[in-house]
Order: sequence, then structure tokens, then C-alpha cells
Amino acid sequence: MRHGKYIILLVKDWWKMYQNGDFHLHSNKSDGKLPPKGLVRLASRKHLDIMAITDHDTTNGCDEAIEEGNTLGIKVISGIELSTLHKGESIHILGYFTDDRYKSTDFQLFLKDMTDYRLWRAKKIVENLDTYFNIKISAEKMLEESNGGVIARPHIARTIISAGYPYDYDYIFDNFIHKNSPAFVPNKKVSTPDGIKILKDVGAVVVLAHPVLIKKSNIDELLSFDFDGVEAFYSMNEENDTKKFIAKAQEFNKFYTAGSDFHGIDEDDTRHKGMAYVSLRGEALQEFTKRLGI
Repeated sequence: MRHGKYIILLVKDWWKMYQNGDFHLHSNKSDGKLPPKGLVRLASRKHLDIMAITDHDTTNGCDEAIEEGNTLGIKVISGIELSTLHKGESIHILGYFTDDRYKSTDFQLFLKDMTDYRLWRAKKIVENLDTYFNIKISAEKMLEESNGGVIARPHIARTIISAGYPYDYDYIFDNFIHKNSPAFVPNKKVSTPDGIKILKDVGAVVVLAHPVLIKKSNIDELLSFDFDGVEAFYSMNEENDTKKFIAKAQEFNKFYTAGSDFHGIDEDDTRHKGMAYVSLRGEALQEFTKRLGI
């Protein structure tokens, strides 16, 4: 009997080595195109074993995604991508929840404040686009694009395109709504250390999102904060970027994760690759799931 249990454990460990996960996915509860259940169904077609839903500043899609994951046999982690600021630069934190504390009234009120500010910010960017670039779009149309989800810059880009302007998604981001554009308005000012603490107070494991996109801040300084991990595999990385961030994770005693940052947006959006474009496997996946208590 003991031998039988031992063999079962070996098979389970062997199977874990061949599982794969994508831990940075957006639904239409923020700026993704697919509803949470649709996101999970696509993950099933992509042969993912485990995934996280990480919408911007909201957890509204988590329950739906988990329900669909239970139906399809995919492990879904409740998560979030929280917007913070460090020395004037936008730093995003991926939070992965280990229990239901994220449903607390205080945390959800904090998120509502964040999303209400996002709505004001988006309307201000629409005004600035008219002022600085003579691009005239309807705030009401932009709200329609969001389908009731959290407003983000991709909604603005889609509204510009649907208004008939001859620009593609990347051109709009690079020229009109980039962080250095006069039309740009930053997100609500939550410092990165404060953001980490807020997430940890509701039981989250926290990861520095897409460090390859961080241009002004010192990565070593950021990793001296209380991050648990680093998103070392990311869809916009070059091979050397991935090697660099794995080394940084090891240097600062962090684990590392993988995320495609999938949004399911238009084909001309070359920034966000397909779901599972990168994925976490093997010992790195086991270490991450262990930290989550899975």
C-alpha cells in the first residue's frame, strides 16, 4: 500500500513538471476584450493548466473566471494589476490572492476610489486630445467601449479608431496617449510601497509587473521593496531581458513568474501578444504555486 501511495506521489510530481501557466491576463472587467468566462475558455483551448485573471484595479471578474475554471478543469487564481507611482513613473504591481480577504469592504472601497479616478482621468485625456491634437471623440462612446468595465487607455485608442481617424493602435499609443504626451494624465497617486502593503494586507503575493517597461526607475531600488516576485517572462521581452530579470530575481531572493499581458485586442496591437505567448513551467511554476498555497 505504501508503494502505491509513493507511485501516486511520483506521478503527481511528474505531471506538475509538464503543467504551464499564464499569470497576466485581462478581461473586459478592465481593458480586455473577452468576458472572464471567455478568457478561461480560451485558456482551455490554449492548453493552459493554471492561469490568473489580473484586471486593472478591480477584482470584479474573479468569481466568474473561477466558476468557469472549475467547470473546465483549469485552476484560476484571483488576481489584480494595481497601478502605483514611484518618482513620477507608473509602476504596476501584480497581486495574487491566497484567500478571500480581497473581498473585504475596505479593500473594495479602495478599488472603487481607484476606478472612479480612472473614469475622471479618461475624460480628461479626451479633453486633452482635442486641445493638443484636434482629435475629437465622444466620452459617451468611450464608455460604451468599456462595456461597464474599468476605463483604461486601450478604450480611448479603440474609440479614436472607431471614430474614423486613420491611425492604428500602436500609433495612437506612441503619439497621442503615451506617458510623455501632453494629453496623458497619470493614474491616482498611490506609492509603490503603499500599493505593496495594501495588497499584502489582504493576503496577496505581490510581483513586479513587466520590468522591461520600466524606463526611469532603478530596478534594484524597486526590488529592495517588499515584492515577492518578478515577472521575468513577459511578452515584450527580448531573450536577454528575460535572462536579466531571472538573474535579478535570484539576486534579490525573489521567485519569478510569466505573463503574456493578454488583452484580446485588435490584430494591429503588436504590444500585447497572444495568451500563453509566454508561460511558466517546471520548478519555477511549482515554486510560485507553493507560495500561493496551491
